[in-house]
Amino acid sequence: MTRAVLFDTETTGLDPATGDRVIEVAALELINDLPTGEFFHTLIDPERDVPEEAARIHGFRRSDLEGKPKFLEIAPGLVEFLGDSRLIAHNAPFDFRFLDAEFTRAGLPKLDPARMVDTLVLAKTRFPGMPNSLDALCRRFAIDLSQRTTHNALLDCKLLAEVYVELTGGRQRGLGLATEASTAPVAVYTRSGPRTGRMVAPSETALAAHAAMVARLKDPVWLA
Repeated sequence: MTRAVLFDTETTGLDPATGDRVIEVAALELINDLPTGEFFHTLIDPERDVPEEAARIHGFRRSDLEGKPKFLEIAPGLVEFLGDSRLIAHNAPFDFRFLDAEFTRAGLPKLDPARMVDTLVLAKTRFPGMPNSLDALCRRFAIDLSQRTTHNALLDCKLLAEVYVELTGGRQRGLGLATEASTAPVAVYTRSGPRTGRMVAPSETALAAHAAMVARLKDPVWLA
């Protein structure tokens, strides 16, 4: 089995070099590119103000984060959850840059850029010249966006996990026949979007036509 971690951050701004900090981090475990249900999620006290323009995007203000753990306190648990797995994010260089700044501040090693998988790059390769934001991809793949009123890291991870499955053909890769001796767990993918198909019962005319066609076949397997 191949493990990967899909993650997202929310921040006080756009540039850690000017003092912006991480205020929320969420990560989902994937096995063979499908979610297992295991996740890491926490709000973080950034030890600074949250500009109004940032608060309008993610909905968190300074008062919401007071009393939350500081990054130094959550860093060991986050590092453990990330492990040595591939790290998947949408516009991944942004999230890597912020986590690297926080890890450096905490005296921890930076993330290895070789572990990075950027779903924005995957989307641009598949849909060149088209809008490839998370919202745009969700709409393209008919993934339910009704709960996404603000940028929430955990919800964004769950949505991105569905997008990632679509971008990489994960549902097709997950299909297979298990032998009776197999005891390996089976990953099940469920989507939040509306189902587009429906069961159609054949008419009496269609059934009669099918029966007539089968009757003309030599040793049809349907009658075995």
